[in-house]
Amino acid sequence: MKPLRLAAAALAALSISLPALAQVPARWERAWPETDFSQSAVDFDEIISGGPGKDGIPALTGPEFIPVAEEDRIAPREPVMVVDLDGAAPRAYPIRYLMWHEIVNDTVAGTPVAVTFCPLCNTGIVFDRRVGDEVLEFGVSGLLRHSDMIMYDRLTESWWQQATGEGIVGDYTGTRLTVLASVMEGWSTFRDANPDGLVMDEPDWPRGYGSNPYGGYDSAQRPFLFRGEMPPHGINPMARVVRVGERAWPLTRLREAGRIEEAGLTLTWEEGQASALDSRAIGQGREVGTVRVREDSGERVVFDLPFAFAFHAFHPDGEWMLSE
Repeated sequence: MKPLRLAAAALAALSISLPALAQVPARWERAWPETDFSQSAVDFDEIISGGPGKDGIPALTGPEFIPVAEEDRIAPREPVMVVDLDGAAPRAYPIRYLMWHEIVNDTVAGTPVAVTFCPLCNTGIVFDRRVGDEVLEFGVSGLLRHSDMIMYDRLTESWWQQATGEGIVGDYTGTRLTVLASVMEGWSTFRDANPDGLVMDEPDWPRGYGSNPYGGYDSAQRPFLFRGEMPPHGINPMARVVRVGERAWPLTRLREAGRIEEAGLTLTWEEGQASALDSRAIGQGREVGTVRVREDSGERVVFDLPFAFAFHAFHPDGEWMLSE
């Protein structure tokens, strides 16, 4: 047993109960022999299979990049996740690849990062992979909670909630990953603004890159594989919101205004990005535009664009910014 696990297990023994241990499904114990199920921050009944098993959706590590001028496969409005850290050229991670892999483990300007995208919640989030003295590598568990991907680290096989970056089962229960500021924007917007930038090259996997296996999903009446409560105030559960911490601005409000200044923040919207979860061809999706958020001082802000049901599920006491 690893020293980290011994210490964590000793602490967990103070609070764990036999009924909690009895809730662990036998199939999990067989598939996850390294996971310490005596430590958990969530009810196991909330965790369900998403279909593919462990690593059935293959995360990527150490991807190849090419100059933006050499990329000719990506449609102009296709969304890309952008990581721009001091000391390195801006990098674009196309959703056409993240749709099929969901996690990319990379290192940018000396910072180990995990670029993640959960299609079922529309949560695109970039994490620092360092926890204490360890650099973690993440994979896709094949499990969901509130319709959101559960990641796992390959060191301890602890489970992590992608929407929050929190360890929810195993040695790292209660630990939170550091979230890095990023933006999702249309490919042509990134390319034109960053002529010296880099874009992730097509992975060597037999996947339908550029296609959306969840055709029409963001126009559905209800989310997929979701058991929780719907959002309040009559908000469409599949409506996108701009989440900053515990606050959520409806994207429809920002799109209509173009610019919102409140709560010490400036939020802006501009056209040029297709929905990745609308048309079967990602580049032909309906217009959802690009959002940017900065503090009044001009500093970039960590934010993401979940569906409303996901914000409510993970931030049930959050504040809905419906009007000024």
